[in-house]
Amino acid sequence: MAWLQLYAMMGLMAAMVLSLSLTVAEDSGLPVVEAEKQGHVEIVRKEKHPILFRQKRDWIWNSLYVEEEKPAPIAYKIGQLRSSQRVEVKSFKIEGEGANTIFTVDQKGDLFVTRALDREEKSLYHLTARMFDGNHMLIEDAGEFVVQVTDINDNTPVFPRLYNGSIMERSTIGTKVVEVRATDADDPTTANGELRYSLTHDLSAFQIDSITGVISCKINSLDRETKSQYVVVVKAQDMRGMASGSTATTSVTITITDTNDNIASFTRKVYDLEVSEDHKLNEKIGTLELEDRDQIQNKEPAFMIPNDSSKVFNIELSPNKDGNLMLKQALDYETTKSYTFTVQVQENLRNLRFPADNVNSAVTTAQVNVRVLDVDEPPVFSLPIYTFTVLEERIVNNIGTVTARDPDKANKSIRYSILDKDCPISINPFTGQLSTLRMLDRELEATHMFQVRAQEEPSGLESFVKVNIIVQDVNDNKPQLAVDEIFVCENDFTNMVIGTLRATDKDDQLASFSFSLASESSNFTIKDYGNSTADIMVKQGPFSLDDPKDYSVDVRISDGGQPIQTSITKLAIKSCRCDARRIPTQCKAGARRMGVSVHALIAILLCILTILVIVILFVMRKRYQKDSLASMKNSGEIHEQLVTYDEEGGGEMDTNGYDVSILSSACNDGSLLRHPDHHPHPSLYAMVQKAPLHHPQPTACKGDMAAMIEVKKDEADHDRDGFPYDTLHIYGYEGPESLAGSLSSLESSSSGSNVDYDFLSDWGPRFRTLAELYGVDEPEFYHQY
Repeated sequence: MAWLQLYAMMGLMAAMVLSLSLTVAEDSGLPVVEAEKQGHVEIVRKEKHPILFRQKRDWIWNSLYVEEEKPAPIAYKIGQLRSSQRVEVKSFKIEGEGANTIFTVDQKGDLFVTRALDREEKSLYHLTARMFDGNHMLIEDAGEFVVQVTDINDNTPVFPRLYNGSIMERSTIGTKVVEVRATDADDPTTANGELRYSLTHDLSAFQIDSITGVISCKINSLDRETKSQYVVVVKAQDMRGMASGSTATTSVTITITDTNDNIASFTRKVYDLEVSEDHKLNEKIGTLELEDRDQIQNKEPAFMIPNDSSKVFNIELSPNKDGNLMLKQALDYETTKSYTFTVQVQENLRNLRFPADNVNSAVTTAQVNVRVLDVDEPPVFSLPIYTFTVLEERIVNNIGTVTARDPDKANKSIRYSILDKDCPISINPFTGQLSTLRMLDRELEATHMFQVRAQEEPSGLESFVKVNIIVQDVNDNKPQLAVDEIFVCENDFTNMVIGTLRATDKDDQLASFSFSLASESSNFTIKDYGNSTADIMVKQGPFSLDDPKDYSVDVRISDGGQPIQTSITKLAIKSCRCDARRIPTQCKAGARRMGVSVHALIAILLCILTILVIVILFVMRKRYQKDSLASMKNSGEIHEQLVTYDEEGGGEMDTNGYDVSILSSACNDGSLLRHPDHHPHPSLYAMVQKAPLHHPQPTACKGDMAAMIEVKKDEADHDRDGFPYDTLHIYGYEGPESLAGSLSSLESSSSGSNVDYDFLSDWGPRFRTLAELYGVDEPEFYHQY
């Protein structure tokens, strides 16, 4: 308990130690605001037993104010930091926004401002202060205080953007046009930042709310056709609009939008138009121009033709909202040459609260005169389309008549024709009467459609009309049996129904079929029910699969038409072995009646005959080719190689590329020459030799190569059994008439020459060297040198 009492007494003493007060400088002249802030400091001393000292001090200061934009060439005092504790030597320290730069404090605690401040840049500065003794020991802990920058009217209003508005003409008073807004950087809680709006000129049509800046209509007689745009100047002024306040202005463009407040008016009282009598329907004849000051999207004229002319003519709106006079009914110059009628125009003014501007001057009625022009028109048919009926399988000479006339006064004659050349219908070119060229078959084509041309003579103007010929049905088709496969069981008893008979008919008439047996049958009978059905029944049994007989009945069918058509069909009936439920388990294959038409049989025979002829020709050709090849192999004919000799100076190597014996045989074998009875005579090439050699060769015949080529050519032209050669034979031959002879080395050998070349020395100095090389013997050659 003693310790608790001591602790309470120490706490009470610590609450009464020191206090620090902050007071505004008396010469600042600013208002004073007081505030309180409490702080707690706890000090613990450690001895043998811990003792807690609790100190409580109150920071007391006045709020500090600094006027913005106040010049500070020399730092000026705005307040003082002061402690209630009496300490001879003390110092102060501040921290926070702008501490020791914008705000400074001296040893006395006086607070100074070192430069001009801008409230729009920063309006509040938060600082803290501490006090120390002479030993720099903390006497008073940190306490916060605020320096406020007071506003002055140093900013003018600003309009952030351009404003434009629009309002419909004839709008009521107070209709909002646009709202304008200006901004001011000064303090909005003071008069420096409070704005007021006003209009500076053109105040006749619009007004503005001084606080909200809303521009509205001041009158209800705005007319776009009179003035379509207004420009008003808006002024914004601070200091609540007082004369000392700063101002700013902006221009606002207000556009007056259009509404349908004008009546459409004809530009003329009389419209004269011309139109040809062949003018197409629903096409424009002319334009009735209107005058309307409203914009085109707001124009709503309505036209009316009050008299009977509305059956012939009609008025439609054009893209420009004028009236287009349209043709509604075909014109005929010979009937009516002109039309005169009145046209009225009205305007839809439902949304207009006041009379139209031109209600007294508008021309809403006009007279229209239409003159019809005569033209040479093509023929006109009496009907737009013709439809006739004709019975099938008959030649009809008078199906019907197509008539056309010339609508002009000339009344020219008309000539008729049908365009379709394959049409089974013909037409009389002068009367238009239709008739059939052949019998028509409804089952093949039930309707024939074609066009008839009517052409004027002699101008050639023509018109066309569609004609439909409907082929009516007659009972010309025989009924056909329609039945499923019918079988009879071995154990079927008398009057057992084994199948149902039905029939079909291609004719369009309603048929009443009747069924009966065309010939008596000992095993089966037919029961006709009179409703186009009948049953085939067992008349007498028994039946057996072992019986080789095939069962069938001849069914006669009558369609009951006019004339009656009857058909007889052979119906095959299979015999089967059935179970107790009459389900076949085993049946005997019955003979089926198969038929082939004559046309199909002829086609099959022609195909077989064609294939047989092709096979015979192919075999004969193969046989012929085989015999020809065998005869050629046995004939011993010479098949030469491809010889192309058109080069110079081949030398002795020519003998390696060609068979020289073939060319030599052309002269030795007299059978190869064109004239074999002639005796060979020496060629000029052989005649120039001076002396015979050791191995004389047979003399060449005149034209030997040419004769051989001609013989070969003649044989090839007349030989029809031989195959053409696979090689081309080309012979280069100088001819027997050359004095120099052949320069070819085909008849020379590699061992030596059989020709005396001494004659080369007679050819002049140019051939002297050649004559010395080939014209002398070897011993004489060395003797000369």
